[in-house]
Amino acid sequence: METVDFLRWVHVIGASVLLGTGAGIAFFMVMAHLTRDAKIIAHTAATVVVADWLFTASAVVLQPITGFLLAYLVGWDLGEGWIVLSLVLYVVTGAFWLPVVWIQMRMRDIAQQAHEHGNALPAQYDKLFWVWFACGFPAFAAVLGIFWLMLTRPELPF
Repeated sequence: METVDFLRWVHVIGASVLLGTGAGIAFFMVMAHLTRDAKIIAHTAATVVVADWLFTASAVVLQPITGFLLAYLVGWDLGEGWIVLSLVLYVVTGAFWLPVVWIQMRMRDIAQQAHEHGNALPAQYDKLFWVWFACGFPAFAAVLGIFWLMLTRPELPF
């Protein structure tokens, strides 16, 4: 396998991990939330936090590295519009992902405490859930936009 093909493969796998892990995490967190069961929510959130650090964080690190190497080897100018816009959307995704990971850890801790004390989930949990939920939409849309840009590589006027 040629270097470019290998880098392209790693880059696509990394992008797929970002999209798939994000969608999976969102699904499982929402499903756990809908139970209103603090024990289920705490367990799910704990698993989701591990998945985010293990899968999402590693893909987040690899994506710009493989993207830069691909652009260099293929001869793409990093100033091309679709690359610039992809990088902007990547930063947007990160700006929503970082707080989401912290929110997931807080939701996990709050749910664990509620479970241990036999209490209902407090209002603070619900506030965090809705912030977490709202952050998912722009991040997911940005990732979808990056996929489109990578596949179509449109000529953009900047």
